[in-house]
Amino acid sequence: MYSSLLIFIIAFFTIFFKFINPVDGQSADSFQIPKIKFNPKNYICYRNNLPLKIDGKLDESFWQKAEWTDDFVDIEGDLKPKPRFRTRVKMLWDNEYFYFAAEQEELDVWANLTERDAVIFYDNDFEIFIDPDGDTHEYYEFEMNAFNTVWDLLLIKPYRDGGPAVNAWDIQGLKTGVFVDGTINQPRDKDRGWILEVAMPWKILKECAHRDAPPKNDDQWRVNFSRVEWQVEVKDGKYSKVINLQTGKPFPEDNWVWSPQGLINMHYPEMWGYVQFSEKVAGEDKVEFQFDPEENAKWALRQIYYQQRNFFEEFGKFTDNLSDLNLEGLKVEEYNFLPILKVTPNLFEASLTSVVGDKELFINQEGRIIKK
Repeated sequence: MYSSLLIFIIAFFTIFFKFINPVDGQSADSFQIPKIKFNPKNYICYRNNLPLKIDGKLDESFWQKAEWTDDFVDIEGDLKPKPRFRTRVKMLWDNEYFYFAAEQEELDVWANLTERDAVIFYDNDFEIFIDPDGDTHEYYEFEMNAFNTVWDLLLIKPYRDGGPAVNAWDIQGLKTGVFVDGTINQPRDKDRGWILEVAMPWKILKECAHRDAPPKNDDQWRVNFSRVEWQVEVKDGKYSKVINLQTGKPFPEDNWVWSPQGLINMHYPEMWGYVQFSEKVAGEDKVEFQFDPEENAKWALRQIYYQQRNFFEEFGKFTDNLSDLNLEGLKVEEYNFLPILKVTPNLFEASLTSVVGDKELFINQEGRIIKK
C-alpha cells in the first residue's frame, strides 16, 4: 500500500495537476455534470494461458482470439462528431498481468517526449484509467506515446473532489511495447498507425483495489481509455501543432474514448466502462455480460451528489431538503426511495437501502460510494 508520507510529499503535484489541462478536469470554473444518458460500455476480458511478448505486434494466438472493443467515440459522446481515425482495444488477463492492446489509425505518427512521467498528453497519446472497486476514489491513470514513453500516476480521489495525484507512484514490473506501422516523425510519407501493448502486474494494481487482484470469475472493474489527438502541420520538415491565430496557442486537442463521459473530463470514473473478467480462455465459449442492478442505485446516489455540489456552489451550504435537488423522476428498482439525507453546512451523506434490507449504499460530499 502506498504510504501516507508519499501523499504529503506530492502536495506540490496536487497544485500542478489542478490547472494543467481541462481534459483532466483541473481547470473547470464550476462543477460539471455529464450531459449524456448513463450507459457505460462493457467488455468481457478472457484469460490468457501462454506467455505474451509485449512488443505491440499482437501476433500471438490469444491476441488474435480476443475481441476488440467498440470503436472509440468523442469524449462527449453523440454531442460531437465521430473521430477522424479509428481506435479500438483488446484486453486479456492471467494470474500475473492485466493486458491491454490498442490499435490506432494515424496518418502522421509523431512524438517528442522521451522522459518517464513527463506530461505525455502534450504529444498524441493513449491513456488507460482503472478503478478496481468502482467507488470513484483510489484509481490509476496511465499514459503512453508512440516513443513508448509512459506516465503513470495514482489518484487518491478525482480532482473535482480535491485530488491529489500521486505522480511519484510507479507501476513496478510494468511491460510496454509499441509497433509503428509507418515511420515516426517522418512527414515525407503517410503512415497507417501505431499499436501499443501493455502488461500491468496485479501485485501493483491490488494496492488500491480493496478486492481480489487478480480478480475472481465474473468480477467487474471500472475501466476507460482515452486517445489524445492534436492537429498538426509540417513546418521546416517537422511536425508542429496547428496554431490558432486568434489565441496564439495550439487548437484544443481531440479526445476520443471507449466509453463516453458526456463532458470533457476523464476524471468522472462513474462514467467509465465495465470490464468483466472470465476464467474462460480467449476463443472458448463466450460469456454474457451481467449488469448489476446495484449500479443503478449508485447512479441515483450520484445524482444527489451532483445536485448537492451545485447547491453548495450557489448557496454555500448543503441542503437537507430533497425538493431543492431537482430529482424529479428519479427512482431505483430493488432499492427503497426516497433516500436518507444527513447534512451539516459543509458535509452531507445520502443513503439507499435495498428493499429486502440486506444492502445499504452511501455517498458523501466527496462523491465516494461506500457499500455496507
